[in-house]
Amino acid sequence: MNNPAEERDLVSSKLLVADESLDFGIIHELRKNGIDVISIDETNPGIMDSEVLAQAKLHKCILVTEDKDFGELAYRLKLEHFGILLIRLSDLPRNERIQLATTTILNHFDKFKNSFSVLTKIGLRIKSSQDG
Repeated sequence: MNNPAEERDLVSSKLLVADESLDFGIIHELRKNGIDVISIDETNPGIMDSEVLAQAKLHKCILVTEDKDFGELAYRLKLEHFGILLIRLSDLPRNERIQLATTTILNHFDKFKNSFSVLTKIGLRIKSSQDG
């Protein structure tokens, strides 16, 4: 009874690209919660960061990473993107990192679009790409 085109649109609206640096536990939990994750580690391991960013742009979705080099690509080199979430939680135990990252992504998914965001144990900072 559901329209397949509408279902695809719904899925694509909850699509993200996960860089190789992202803990697979986060990817697993996101998938369990209905987020469609393109994992670079599964599809194109070893590609350059600029190519990872291009994949996210191609799919018109946010990129989730634990690699701060993406900040340089977005700000210094001004490469276009649809949103980047940098997760900086390495000082937390793994199970807490996975839980906090997953919950944050699920609760703020749409806010990451067209923004550069950073998640730390202190909190979440979201800076719109239009802010320069």
